[in-house]
Amino acid sequence: VAATKKLVRIITIDIASGATREFGYLLTDGSGISEIIAINDHEFLLDERDGTGLGDNSAAKTKKIFRVDIAGAVDVTNLYGQQAADAALKKTLFLDLVSLLGANGVTPEKVPAKIEGMAFGPDVTINGSTQHTLYIANDNDFLPDTAGQNTFYVVAFTDADLPDRKSTRLNS
Repeated sequence: VAATKKLVRIITIDIASGATREFGYLLTDGSGISEIIAINDHEFLLDERDGTGLGDNSAAKTKKIFRVDIAGAVDVTNLYGQQAADAALKKTLFLDLVSLLGANGVTPEKVPAKIEGMAFGPDVTINGSTQHTLYIANDNDFLPDTAGQNTFYVVAFTDADLPDRKSTRLNS
């Protein structure tokens, strides 16, 4: 029963036909998903987060980005309960934002409570190596305690991190 309470559904729509498919996703530590971005036509990054951190006077716990692949995945449109949970997408951790920020001097109390936006940025060259960028943003809900605290984090990664990512090279 616990697993089914952590199940969320991701719906895809074929624009040409209007056909829909549903895929189950089991939350690991977070309370929800705020953003999904495509790596390619069958793989996605999802931000799984709780609502703790800067903005609610607590310490951030879960701000993780997972990678999922819907190629060959089970359509759970007509599955419910444990059956749907058992058919959930396989996922792998791509990035633990709380840990990464902590390793760079940002305490859990200073990590925004609501990480809610992601976008791939241009490729850049760092120390002679091509790196891809992922922009991550928070939503401060215009709360007085976080006024001026809208933050964008930029994370660089290599082809080995996301081998099937279509790159956008920044000419310099």
